[in-house]
Amino acid sequence: MWFGRMRQGEEKEVSDLVWRVFEEYEAKDYSPQGIAEFKSFIEPEFLAKRFAQKGFFLLCCKEDEKLAGVLAIRDFSHISLLFVTTDYQRRGIARRLLELAIKQCRSLDGNLDAITVNSSRYAIEVYEKLGFEKTGPELEKNGIRHTPLRLKIDRAA
Repeated sequence: MWFGRMRQGEEKEVSDLVWRVFEEYEAKDYSPQGIAEFKSFIEPEFLAKRFAQKGFFLLCCKEDEKLAGVLAIRDFSHISLLFVTTDYQRRGIARRLLELAIKQCRSLDGNLDAITVNSSRYAIEVYEKLGFEKTGPELEKNGIRHTPLRLKIDRAA
């Protein structure tokens, strides 16, 4: 398996993967407004704009050129997307993407002490298995329900 940063021109492939996984596992928990809000966030044009911004990067996992998973970071400390296709779940891809993201964030911010995420209901268990802890109750913004979680980063590691 190959892990690395999303390359320019891969935005549609990333958007399509995220949308497929979202529809399969998460859309049922969202209002029509939340679905529209989420879809606008993952449009290829939006991803391309974010790709060009400082503090944002997106990591991919591929096997035989097939995209298996993605993780996006904003502000070098917040996960904004983490999706792995059904066929590749439970193979350690999310954990490996997170490890690589932390390594890259730490190289840019030596004082990094935590990674945060606003998790969907579906993914809370996944994040908790990765070591995240809830930091508050479920919230809703623009039709998107999420629970804030945080992973403490050992600065000595």
